[in-house]
Amino acid sequence: MSDRRLSDRTSRQRFSLDDHQTIALVDGNPASLVLGKAALAEQYNVLTADSGAGLLEMLGTHTPSLILLDVAMPDMDGLEIIKILNDQTTTQNIPVILMAESADEHQEIEGLSLGAVDYITKPFSPVHILQRVKFHLLVDARRRALTAQRQKLFDSNQDLHRMVIEKSATIVGLQEAIVNVFAELIERRDDVTGKHVERIQGYLHMFFLALLDNELFQEEVATWNIALILQAAHLHDVGKIAIRDDVLLKPDRLSEEEFEIIKTHVDFGEAIIDKIMKTTSETSFLEQARVLVTSHHEKWDGSGYPRGMKGTEIPLQGRVMAIVDVYDALVDKRPYKEAYSHDQAVQIIVNGSGTHFDPDLITVFQKISDQFRDVRQSA
Repeated sequence: MSDRRLSDRTSRQRFSLDDHQTIALVDGNPASLVLGKAALAEQYNVLTADSGAGLLEMLGTHTPSLILLDVAMPDMDGLEIIKILNDQTTTQNIPVILMAESADEHQEIEGLSLGAVDYITKPFSPVHILQRVKFHLLVDARRRALTAQRQKLFDSNQDLHRMVIEKSATIVGLQEAIVNVFAELIERRDDVTGKHVERIQGYLHMFFLALLDNELFQEEVATWNIALILQAAHLHDVGKIAIRDDVLLKPDRLSEEEFEIIKTHVDFGEAIIDKIMKTTSETSFLEQARVLVTSHHEKWDGSGYPRGMKGTEIPLQGRVMAIVDVYDALVDKRPYKEAYSHDQAVQIIVNGSGTHFDPDLITVFQKISDQFRDVRQSA
C-alpha cells in the first residue's frame, strides 16, 4: 500500500473512530426515536428529545457532536430551530441533519440554505442513518481541524507581523540615531554653533507646509514623504567630513583656491550616499538625502555648484533647502563673521530673488519669514 493511501486511511480512522461522540436525536414520533437510537447507540452516545423545546433545554447542559432533527416538530418546526441554533455561538457550528416524512424540494433547499448539512427522508434503514452520521462527523472533524490549522497559521502570521513591526521600529530608531550622530559630527567639524540641523528641519517643515497652500507647488509637495525628507536633511552637508581642517575651520575669509576645496564637499557627499546605496535595497531615504546634498548649493541663475543647474532644473527640495540653509548661515555667528539680525538676513535673501533663489519661493518665504525667527528662538 502506498504511503499516501496509508495516510488517507489513518486520517479517516483518526477522525471517525471516537466511541464517545454524542448525537442529539430530536423527533416528535416516539417510534422514530426508538429506531434512531437503536441504529446509533452501538457507536455513539445518543441523547433524545421529542420537541424543539426539549432540544434547547438539552443544549443548556450538553454540546452534541451532531444533531438529527425532524422537520415536523409538535411545538416548532426544524427550520425554526436551525435559526435559533444559528443565533447562538455555542450551537451555530454543530452539524444538523434534517429528517422528514417525505421529500419536499422547497423544504430541503430552505433547510440547506439555513446551514443544515443533509436532508434525509423517513423511514430510513439503520445502516443508512449510521453512514450519514459517520460521514458528516468525519467532514466536521476535518473542518474543525482545518479551522484550527488556519487559526494557528493566522496567529503565527500575527506574531510574525508583530515581530516585523518591532524589528522595523528598532531599525528605524537605529537609523535615526546613527543619522543624528553623523549630523552632530559634521556640525562639530564645521564649528557650527549648536543645533544647526535641528533648525534646518524646523525651517524646512514650516516651508513645506506653506507650499501645500501654494497653487504653484502644492501638487508636487503633496506627493512627498515630508518626514523622510526632513530626516534626510541631516545629511545635506555630509561631504564636509572629507574636507581638511585647515580649510574647513579657517577663521578668516577663504581664498579662491580654498573655496574650490570647500565646494568639493558636495561631490564627497554624493559619493558617500552612492556608496551606501549600493549596500542596501531600501534607498528612498538615501535618494532624498542625495537630492539635498547635490542641489542645495545650486542657484536659480545657474551660477551655483556642483553642476550649474538653472531654474527648475534644480529639484524643488534643493531650491527650498538653499533658502533655509543660507538663512541659518546668515543669522548664525561663525569664526569668520558675526551673526546678522533676522531682518538683515531676510532682506539679503529677498535681494537674491531671481539670481540665487527661485522668485516664487521667495514670495512664499516673505509670507512666513517671521516664523523663521520663532523656529530659531525655540531651537
